[in-house]
This record gives sequence, structure tokens and C-alpha cells, in this order.
Amino acid sequence: MANRLMDPIGRLMGLRYKSHPWHGVEIGPDAPELLTCFVEMVTTDTVKYEVDKISGYLKIDRPQKYSNVLPALYGFIPQTLCAKKVAEYASKKSGRAEIVGDGDPLDICILAEKSITHGDILVRAIPIGGFRMLDGNQADDKIIAVLKNDAVYGEYTDVEQLPKLIVNRLKHYFLTYKDLPGEPRDCEITHTYNAAEAREIIEASMEDYRQKFENLDTLLSEV
Repeated sequence: MANRLMDPIGRLMGLRYKSHPWHGVEIGPDAPELLTCFVEMVTTDTVKYEVDKISGYLKIDRPQKYSNVLPALYGFIPQTLCAKKVAEYASKKSGRAEIVGDGDPLDICILAEKSITHGDILVRAIPIGGFRMLDGNQADDKIIAVLKNDAVYGEYTDVEQLPKLIVNRLKHYFLTYKDLPGEPRDCEITHTYNAAEAREIIEASMEDYRQKFENLDTLLSEV
């Protein structure tokens, strides 16, 4: 696909320099059914990490001040963007007007049996559903996935098969992890959707990325 950095210069730069996890990592040839994902945080983290969009390095966003516990691996899908297509999809499904994308790569949480001790890693995951999350007027979808070949979660193919406790735990985390006492947020989950819809949203985010960064290959080849 046009947005993927597969030219010889791109490959050579990847050998000498660390690839940017948003722009320089391949989403994988089998997307949206099977994804390469970048993990920013793991379940034992008590600090909120996120990728710096300019440098590509993992940075501390903020300490977690309250008792929110991350229930799954958390990160994003490379070479995706929540912009016009994702916003249009959210607006159509929710019936809300004037929704815009949040301008970030598409978030993903990945269920895994084993304890993974640190982020800043790549994993392969299979999307099985997601949450349609609105943060004010911004579409902020959260894709739910399982780690490929996971001994426990690997057999799940759709979010409807998950125990309700796991779904509710994920939902609770995303609705509360930014909360501060006495400072309510305009944040809600309007729908929990299945694997088929998750793949449609991933494809929309891939198209948003292509439209935003269609000249990235040319820019890099000129460096």
C-alpha cells in the first residue's frame, strides 16, 4: 500500500536508525485482520506513557494519581489516524453531528495471558471488537484485540465471546483513567462493537493516515 515505507531507502534507514513507531513500522500485510501494534503501556505501569509524535521516543505523560489499573496492554496501531473517515463513521453510528477525529493514531488494547513487563515493544494482535468512545466532540475509538497465539485469549474471535467482567473492566478504565475528583469530563462510550465493525474502523483509520501522510515517502527519500 502507498503509505507503507517499503522503498530501499526506507529499509536502509531502518537498519541504521530506530524506526518511528507511528510512521516507520509496518501495520502488516494482513491488516485489518492481523495487526502489528506498538505497546506503550503494560498492566503494571503506574505512570502514563505515550509516544512523542516528533521523535518517536516513549515519554512520560503523567503519573497515575489515582487507583486506575490498566487491564490490558495498551498502545496504538501504526500508520493509522483518527481523522475525517473515523469521525464520519462515529457520527453516522452515534447520530451525533460535528464529530471530529482526535488527530492521534488509533488506540488498541490487547488481551494477553502472560505478564509482559515493559512497553516500547511491537506485538501482533487480532482485533475482536472495540468501544466507540467520544471525548467531547472527538472520536477516540478503542480497539479491543487479543495477542496472536495467546494460550488463553487466542481462541476469542469476537468481543461478544469475552466474559462480561473483562469488557466492563476495560470500559471502566477508559471512562475513568483521566478523571480528577471534582473535575467531570465530557467522555462517554456510546457503543461496544464487534470484530467486523472494528475492522471497518481500522480500514477507515488507515485511509485517514494515507490522506494525511501520502507524501511522507517522498519527503523521506529527499532527506
